[in-house]
Amino acid sequence: SPPGLLLLTSFLLHVKEDHASPTRLVCDNRLIQKYIMEAKDMEKRVGQCQALPALSCPAVLPLVDFTFQQWKSKSNETKRREILCDLALLVGAAAGAQGQVSDECGARQLNQLYRHANSFFLLLQTFSWEAGHWEPSCSPHSMEQTHITSIFLTYRKLVQGKLRFFFYDLAKVLCK
Repeated sequence: SPPGLLLLTSFLLHVKEDHASPTRLVCDNRLIQKYIMEAKDMEKRVGQCQALPALSCPAVLPLVDFTFQQWKSKSNETKRREILCDLALLVGAAAGAQGQVSDECGARQLNQLYRHANSFFLLLQTFSWEAGHWEPSCSPHSMEQTHITSIFLTYRKLVQGKLRFFFYDLAKVLCK
């Protein structure tokens, strides 16, 4: 079964009906570690693909670096919205790059990254602490890149950084 589907299924199986909470995903630290390892593996595998072309239409990627002090000062809802914005850009970048890559190795890796990023995107939309739904009107800090490998680097940094710390923060609240 596709890893993205597995992620979404494992999440949905552990959502409480009265208030959506990603209990298992957040409380079982092994899951986020698994997704970090998968991101590293995808990045490594795409680096082994032969002669990946530069993107003729640059990918717009989120700047996902952050300082821990800034991160700690934000509410969980603000963190969630920020990660959703980052994921929206990443999903779009992966989709756009897929149309520009004919190499089977690169296309396969882009497809996997697209599925994983989109699964996290869908997952984070399912729970919220504030009234209203997420609107795709955010404008995260971004950069344009023509190297396919930069899409994978950005995804790995997002999962290893913001997403991991977000789940850690949620675990303090949800996993008592």
